[in-house]
Amino acid sequence: MDPIKNPFSPGAGAPPPEFVGRDPDLQQARILLGRIQSKKAEKSMLLTGLRGVGKTVLLKEIQRLAKASGYRTIFIEALENKSLGALMIPYLRSLLFELNRLAAMSEKVKRALAVLRSFIGAIQLTVADITIGIDIEPERGSADSGDLEIDLPNLFVAIGEAAEEQKCAVAILIDEVQYFNQKELGALIVAMHKVQQQQLPLVLVGAGLPLLPGLAGAAKSYSERLFHFPDIGALSAADAAQALQAPAEEAGVRFEPAALEEIYRLTQGYPYFLQEWGYQAWNLAVSSPITLQVVQQATPLVTTRLDKNFFKVRFDRLTPKEKFFLRAMAELGPGPHRFGDLADLLQIKPSGLTPVRADLIKKGMIYSPAYGEIGFTVPLFNEFMVRAIPSLRGD
Repeated sequence: MDPIKNPFSPGAGAPPPEFVGRDPDLQQARILLGRIQSKKAEKSMLLTGLRGVGKTVLLKEIQRLAKASGYRTIFIEALENKSLGALMIPYLRSLLFELNRLAAMSEKVKRALAVLRSFIGAIQLTVADITIGIDIEPERGSADSGDLEIDLPNLFVAIGEAAEEQKCAVAILIDEVQYFNQKELGALIVAMHKVQQQQLPLVLVGAGLPLLPGLAGAAKSYSERLFHFPDIGALSAADAAQALQAPAEEAGVRFEPAALEEIYRLTQGYPYFLQEWGYQAWNLAVSSPITLQVVQQATPLVTTRLDKNFFKVRFDRLTPKEKFFLRAMAELGPGPHRFGDLADLLQIKPSGLTPVRADLIKKGMIYSPAYGEIGFTVPLFNEFMVRAIPSLRGD
C-alpha cells in the first residue's frame, strides 16, 4: 500500500477523489446558470450545511461549471473581521479589467470602472495602507453615498450591464456568507434583487452554515423569493461507500463491506471525516482488501488528528463560559436540543444562558434549527467535547 498513491485527501475545501451525492444540487446550479445566460429569471443559490459536509467543494464545482459555460467568475471567502466591501473590491476590479480585455474598452465597462472607483472612494478602502486605486475618474452620484444598501446595488447593476454589453455572464461565488453582518447581507440581497429585476447576466452562489436562511430572512424579508437554500447534508450509506470504494478500486484496492459499514458508523456520512478515515486506513493496510480490523486500528489515529486539528482550532477560540455551555450540550448528546433542556440540566434560567448562546452563534459554533432549539454546527463535536472535558462539573 503505497502512501504516495493514497487517493484520499482530507483537507478544508480539498476536492474528493470521487464526487458523489450532490447531483440534485449540481443540476439546480446548471439550470440557474443556463437560465441567466438565456435572460430568464431564476433564483440564485445559497448552500447551507454543517462544517465538513463539502459546501466549499460543491461551491468550487459550481464555479467550474460556470467557467465551462462561458461565465467570468470570482470566488471569495468571507472572513469574520473583514467587511464585505473590502473583500469584494479587489476581485471586482480584476473582473472588470478582464471584461475590458475581451474587447476595446466599451462605454459600459468604462462606466462600471467609474462606479467601482466611486464605491472605493466611499468606503476609503486600503490594503496594507495602500489605497486600491483605478486610473479613471469616479462617476459622481453613483455608488458613492457611503450607504452599502444603496451603493452595492448600483455597483452590481453597472457590472451586470458591462457583462451584458460584452455578451458574457458573471458568477460571484462567496463562501462563509454567515460572517457578513446584517447590513452587509441586506446590501447583498438588495443588489441581487436589482440585478434580477433588470434580468442582467449576473448570479450569486454562496455557502454558509445552517443559520444562513434565518440571517437572510432577518436582513430582508423577501430573501426567500430571491434565493434557493439547498440543505447540504451528510451522504447516504450507499454514497459514502461509493466515495471510498470507487477511488480505491481505481488504484487496485478494495474495502471489505464490513470496513465500509464501520467507517459510515463512525463518520455518520460526513464527507470530511470519510476522507480522514479513508486516508489513515489506506496507510495502515498492508494489502488489499482494507479490512474492518484495519479501520479499527486507524480510528485512534483519526481521532487524534481530528482532535488536534479540525476540532481544536475551534475549541481554542472559546471562552471558559462558552466551553462550559458546549460541554453541557454534549452531555445531552449530538442534538439538536431544546434550549430549555440545557437550562434545566445546568439549573440556570434560560435568560442567564442567552448571552453565551448569542456569542456561540456569532462564532459559528451553534445554530438554531427551529425556535427554541440549538445544535452544533460541527459534526461529532459533542464527542470531542466529552474527550476534551471528561466531566461536566470539572471534578
